[in-house]
Amino acid sequence: MRVTHVITRLVVGGAQENTVASVLGLQQEPGLEVNLLSGPSFGPEGSLESAFRHRPTALQVVPHLVRPVHPWNDLRALRELTDAFQRTRPDIVHTHSGKAGILGRFAAARAGVPVIIHTIHGPSFGPFQGPLANLLFRTAERRAGRLTTHFVSVAHAMTDQYCRAGIGRPEQFTRIVSGFNLAPLLSAKNKPEIRARWGLGPSDIVVGKIARLFKLKGHDELLEAAPRLVQNCPQLRFLLVGDGAWRGRLAAKARALGVEKYFVFTGLVPPDTIPELIGVMDFIVHLSRREGLPRALPQALAAGRPVVAYDCDGAREVCLDGETGFLVRAGDLTGFTDRVLRLARDPALRGTLGKRGRELVEQQFGLDRMIAQLHRLYLELLERRKLTRA
Repeated sequence: MRVTHVITRLVVGGAQENTVASVLGLQQEPGLEVNLLSGPSFGPEGSLESAFRHRPTALQVVPHLVRPVHPWNDLRALRELTDAFQRTRPDIVHTHSGKAGILGRFAAARAGVPVIIHTIHGPSFGPFQGPLANLLFRTAERRAGRLTTHFVSVAHAMTDQYCRAGIGRPEQFTRIVSGFNLAPLLSAKNKPEIRARWGLGPSDIVVGKIARLFKLKGHDELLEAAPRLVQNCPQLRFLLVGDGAWRGRLAAKARALGVEKYFVFTGLVPPDTIPELIGVMDFIVHLSRREGLPRALPQALAAGRPVVAYDCDGAREVCLDGETGFLVRAGDLTGFTDRVLRLARDPALRGTLGKRGRELVEQQFGLDRMIAQLHRLYLELLERRKLTRA
């Protein structure tokens, strides 16, 4: 069975890490030949292309597959993808992300690929953008949806949103959460030397946030809540993991609000250092308004760290309110501040919530489980295709 995955770019991020792990994991399954097509990856968000340094033939860069809407580049990318599929004749094309998801499915249909799968890592339309952009993306998703054999959702919330928008039918969706290697997180420790490396003291209460420094990720709201938080709990320190185009702007805002000394910006870090950083956090906050199922939440829970998250998209599927952390209505900074202070003041509560979170993640988020589910789905869809044709 020949399977080709397609993604817009391989910057450091949850959808990209999921895709790389899927491709590399599926390559180990008997009878599978798996490769990845990606647009160019560059900029402050880093690149995951190095994951293929020992398997360079498994990754092909599509020069004109770029994230911004650009009619000329998009037409050329469509042609490049179609040519690639016609040349290699995959049994399955499995697309990821917005731009690659649209162009990849159209190209696969043009090339006569038997099975076309699309993973919904996060919504491409919704209240986070204007009406014109929503119309454009809904229309494109509906048209691409007609060409899609099956959808993989990282959260039930994605299935519900797409079905309500008239994209696909419920029986076309399978929820497969974004699995990862649990072992480094299950063994994560609060190491004094790691704290010291980032200027954090033994008695500091470290609130972590793992996200690109960009719009819709909630950094502005965390900064707005910070003055009240540190006034009520001076031991708080905020460890922001990640980089992006907004770093200078956010650092300037921290200075303007007088909370600069409470914030630590790690910048871009290798993905394999995330467990040691989560290890020094006491809990994690996630204020994103656009996610499928935020990868940072199960990562934190795997390390036994509870979470405070906005109730957006799939967050409630791992942040069980009062059980593994606290859910807050998006934009409710008063509620958010209260929950953060409650966790900061109650180590026993942090331990109880973190323990339950670890149990949930161990049951659902193992990498081997995700790979097995994808493999099984591929076999079922190909068999169904053969039966339908017969």
